[in-house]
Amino acid sequence: MTRTIVHLVRHGEVFNPQRILYGRLPDYHLSSRGQSMAAATAEFFEGRDVTYLAASPLERAQETAQPIAQVTGLSVDTCEDILEADNTFEGLRTKGWRSQLWNPKRWRYMLKPWEPSWGEPYEEIFQRMDRATEQARQKAEGHEAVLVSHQLPIVTVQRFVQGKSFAHASRECDLASVTSLVFEGDVVIDWSYSTPAGHI
Repeated sequence: MTRTIVHLVRHGEVFNPQRILYGRLPDYHLSSRGQSMAAATAEFFEGRDVTYLAASPLERAQETAQPIAQVTGLSVDTCEDILEADNTFEGLRTKGWRSQLWNPKRWRYMLKPWEPSWGEPYEEIFQRMDRATEQARQKAEGHEAVLVSHQLPIVTVQRFVQGKSFAHASRECDLASVTSLVFEGDVVIDWSYSTPAGHI
């Protein structure tokens, strides 16, 4: 059977001094550190047999994809299916003692964390990621593909290939990390996780 590898890359660090949950909001770009992360991750793909490259339409994903395009000589397709997850709390500060989630009017969105009740259902996120991954596999059949996406969409794929529930309390999907799915035909036979920008 034909072996194909599809790499799921999380974007680099975003310039976000207000520390809000930016989600799908426009105009959130890589920080200078994020640009360095993207460059380091691009080096991971130097000399590899990458024949297809796509990114989420959000700026941070497109900017992370550009150094990869330079080392592979590919253009970047835009893929809506690997977009960030929709989230009711988008635009709010959600971490720390200044979190706006302490406001009781938002508690009704937290009643079903296993769905989750505050945003796009995990199952729907996975379905679109699965669709995009299969499309990338077909486009790069016998070679390698790269999809630049976001943390939660990538985590749903990780959990699926591990046979775990989509609901979770912790994630292993660092900034600019690479989750690699190894296919034989259209079946995932192995996967790995790399952090080529972990030193930055």
